[in-house]
Amino acid sequence: MPAAAVVLMGVAGTGKTTVGRLLAEDLGWLFLDADDFHSPANVAKMRRGEPLDDADREPWLDALRSRLAEELEAGRSVVLACSALKAAYRRKLAVDERVRFVHLTGDPELLRRRLGERQAHYFAPGLLDSQLATLEEPVGFLTLDVAPSPQELVLEIEQQLPIRRP
Repeated sequence: MPAAAVVLMGVAGTGKTTVGRLLAEDLGWLFLDADDFHSPANVAKMRRGEPLDDADREPWLDALRSRLAEELEAGRSVVLACSALKAAYRRKLAVDERVRFVHLTGDPELLRRRLGERQAHYFAPGLLDSQLATLEEPVGFLTLDVAPSPQELVLEIEQQLPIRRP
């Protein structure tokens, strides 16, 4: 089976990392968390509660695109957890037709509660409103409400997308 990529996108608190790790583990794929690709300056900005702008995100998105392309070229399938809030960001990450997007979404109050329960994460919970305002709702992607358990979401993704274990 050829390599593939699934990008789990959405605002903070939707469980992209949790679901992504479980999905990658179940499929035997590599897991990448876009949070690990932010520059120290971006991390510091978010810790201060300042939203990132397009200029902040450009080198981050370039690094993510390069890594996705590298993994796919090497024949490795990957799950990437990444906010990908704007259509332009998603176009950049869509290296080729092997990249599929899943939009994780949820009630803002649920997301706020989840963010408030996070331990040792640099994303200031107050930035959720900024992300919700920035989000350009995707069209044509699998969209899942995150109220069910992460395991249920993994099962739904595997049933809805043409992805398989290697």
